[in-house]
Amino acid sequence: MTDERAQRRLAAILAADVVGYSRLMQADEASTLAALKSRRNEILQPVVSKHHGRVVKLMGDGVLVEFASAVNAVTCAVELQQAMDVANRGIPEDRRIVLRIGINIGDVVVEGGDLYGDGVNKAARIEALADPGTIYLSETVYNHVRGKVPHNFEDLGQRTLKNIAESVRIYRVSGTAPSAALDTSIKGASHKPGVAVLPFTDMSQDAEQQYLCDGITEDIITELSRYRELFVIARNSSFQYRGKPVDMKRIGRELGVEYLVEGSIRKAGNRLRITAQLIEAATGSHVWADRFNRELIDVFDIQDEVAQTIASTLVSRVSRSATEHTRRKPTESWEAYDYVLQAIDHNDRWEIDQAIELLQRALKIDPQYVQVYADLAENYVVQYAMCLGDHYLKSALTLAQTGLSIDDNDPRCQTAMGLAQTYNRQFDLAEYHFAKARSLNPNSVQIASQNAFCMSKFGRPAEALSVLDTAALRDPHRPIWHYQYRAGILFEGRRYEESVETFNRVNPKQYWDHGYLAAAYALLGREREARTEIAETLRMRPDMTISKWAKAEPFKNPADLEHLLDGLRKAGLPE
Repeated sequence: MTDERAQRRLAAILAADVVGYSRLMQADEASTLAALKSRRNEILQPVVSKHHGRVVKLMGDGVLVEFASAVNAVTCAVELQQAMDVANRGIPEDRRIVLRIGINIGDVVVEGGDLYGDGVNKAARIEALADPGTIYLSETVYNHVRGKVPHNFEDLGQRTLKNIAESVRIYRVSGTAPSAALDTSIKGASHKPGVAVLPFTDMSQDAEQQYLCDGITEDIITELSRYRELFVIARNSSFQYRGKPVDMKRIGRELGVEYLVEGSIRKAGNRLRITAQLIEAATGSHVWADRFNRELIDVFDIQDEVAQTIASTLVSRVSRSATEHTRRKPTESWEAYDYVLQAIDHNDRWEIDQAIELLQRALKIDPQYVQVYADLAENYVVQYAMCLGDHYLKSALTLAQTGLSIDDNDPRCQTAMGLAQTYNRQFDLAEYHFAKARSLNPNSVQIASQNAFCMSKFGRPAEALSVLDTAALRDPHRPIWHYQYRAGILFEGRRYEESVETFNRVNPKQYWDHGYLAAAYALLGREREARTEIAETLRMRPDMTISKWAKAEPFKNPADLEHLLDGLRKAGLPE
């Protein structure tokens, strides 16, 4: 007989909890409880009521809210996170009340005033995946709200939810990454003007020329990053706004910057027209604008001029030495530069062989082109790390050294040498080159992140994690490689649960991601998941063995290597 008190209905469920609740309570129970009560009364209840939600359940560190509309649920979640961010300003970081939120649509069972069922369970599991300060959605929610709310979304791929049979595709609401929630106060304390360079628009309407716009935009970001006086947002986060309606105030808030650079590029024959504007994000007013009509061979001069003008506009005083240091003209050949931009495009898609071929063409045209030596060296390091042969590492070392002989102050060449010397097991030399690279370009997220990756191989995972997370403040929209680096560092720090969670955010995965994930599962005693991941590793690389993996891993401490190999053996990788 059916219980007449129980009903079924479709609902949008918002699940939220307080990050680090136990830590907060242990540090100061009375103050934590008072702060939570205040946030519930002054923020949670009014925001939920405004968006027609119903608070189903209040737990010590969390809340469950029901909505009849997915749009209302997402809008409420965004406003709730924004209000919590404002309330946290001026509070020490270790005392802030920070939420993570998950939203799902599904069938729920209503009994009394409580909710049960698959819809509720998935919302709770999605919330558990979310980073501090973020909002994660199931694919069902995303399909209901896309185009109906003024927010962008990041596809995080298929994710396995605890105790849920089927995997679920997860989306994150852009601008709610943990650094986006906390970055303003951190960056503000440095008193550095913050700037983001948005992707320049291709006015030629030629899809095949998009890499040109991307390359020129990235070069301007690189040049601005050399100025210690600026806080420069990384390429990956800036490029999240390509092809989307531009709301300067919103983008400024999401990225935590005061200024934005936007522009356009039109290529006609051998002529190039670049327009650029520096905009104050809070007001949308133009601080500076200019137009450049030049021959293609002058593109580097344009990039320098744009970067220097912006820097000198934002910074009250930029030393002559810094200005002179940023000036460079990497090549006289437009054709060589074009090959480099195409190679970067292929690298972004992990098409390494094609990238190497294009870089080799560029080097034949201009043997003095320093960036090509760095890019080729890094690609060869990857080839060596994939166990494709010792000659790749020898080539990487030779190329990096050749680049440094041309320009010892090129940060990319210093980084390439740092990577190559790490895999060459010359750890002191590697640290020297990374230190010099970071001094030459202190704002580069990529250089700092590669340094963190290698630092963990030196046996310092805690320090590596700090370097990586500090660099990530400039990149709220994290690229896949950030999560690959972070997951590996967490594994090396014996933080297996966090490592598994982070590796599961990587999509698509390379064979080594599956291998590390298998090792983490094995060391957690989760044999079934470990076997599944090692099977995927061997599907992608049938020739992989323990001995090959051992040769490719440049651990300074033998115990760290044995720790990884122990996990891989337990997962089932053959000797």
